[in-house]
Amino acid sequence: MKKKLVSNHYIQATLRGALKAGHCINPLLAQAGIPPELMDKPRARITEIQLANLIRAVWRTTGDEFMGLTASPCHLGVFELMAESVLHSKTLGGMLHQSARFYNRVQNEIAIVIQEQAETTDIELTLQHPEYDPDHLFQEYLLLMWQRFSCWLVNTQLTFIQTRFNYPQPPHIEEYPPMFGEHLLFSQPTAGFKLPTKLLSLPIVRDEDELALFLRQAPLEVLRRVGHDSSLHAQIRRLLYQKGLEQLPTLDEVADAFHMTTRTLRRKLKEEGGSYQQIKDRLRCDTAIRLLTDESLSIAEISQRTGFTEQAAFCRAFKNWTGVAPSAYSRR
Repeated sequence: MKKKLVSNHYIQATLRGALKAGHCINPLLAQAGIPPELMDKPRARITEIQLANLIRAVWRTTGDEFMGLTASPCHLGVFELMAESVLHSKTLGGMLHQSARFYNRVQNEIAIVIQEQAETTDIELTLQHPEYDPDHLFQEYLLLMWQRFSCWLVNTQLTFIQTRFNYPQPPHIEEYPPMFGEHLLFSQPTAGFKLPTKLLSLPIVRDEDELALFLRQAPLEVLRRVGHDSSLHAQIRRLLYQKGLEQLPTLDEVADAFHMTTRTLRRKLKEEGGSYQQIKDRLRCDTAIRLLTDESLSIAEISQRTGFTEQAAFCRAFKNWTGVAPSAYSRR
């Protein structure tokens, strides 16, 4: 399975609390396998595993499950206690109500309110001191944690009616649909999500051994990007990935595959804020980063696999895409 990549934004956001507390960032980056050069390269990208390792490193170093992004710390192990306490709930609804009661009792940084109605159920998450979370990483993580943990407990990819955020749409908006799905609302009075009330009757199917594995891998299961992006951009990206990077189709050939004219394809991509060249560049860049971090391949071999006939041309393109040379990713 190919590893998913996330924006470099999450490096800075994850480290913010640790930096504020006076911790040195280089050991944290080293524990996560993230080259320090990427810190000030906004176009660079990292894998989900690297981000999960960075969060774990921050947890260990700060001793705070809230990563220094709240006014008061949260002891390590609180999520584990909550997870163990809800495992014996019979249904998803019981789990959600029990987890909300748990967190509302053991800490004062997050207020959780569940409003259950006939058709829909709303889970509202409020940070009492949002000024400690300027990048909104903690808010995103909490929403993602409750959604992904719910899906995992019932072993079903749940359909969420909406996920809302109480801040404006961010520059890295392309990261959101793979995490939260397509029904996103920004600049809302509160943060939270809605799901059909009928889903609350789904049974909890996980056991203690499975939970132990989930917790050992945390937060990787929370960060895995499982949402389905149906945008034209994403559809073209999947088509190109299937065809292989060595000889990518022309714009005319892609238009034919989607049964539209080249002019219409350009217009639709522009409406989504992109272009065919940007899709090709992003796909080649992401593939190169995966190969550099996952495989024992030379840069020459990677340049060939990503459709370049000359290594020098690949290196120039990669630095233009990410701001760093390929060797920055391969030095681990």
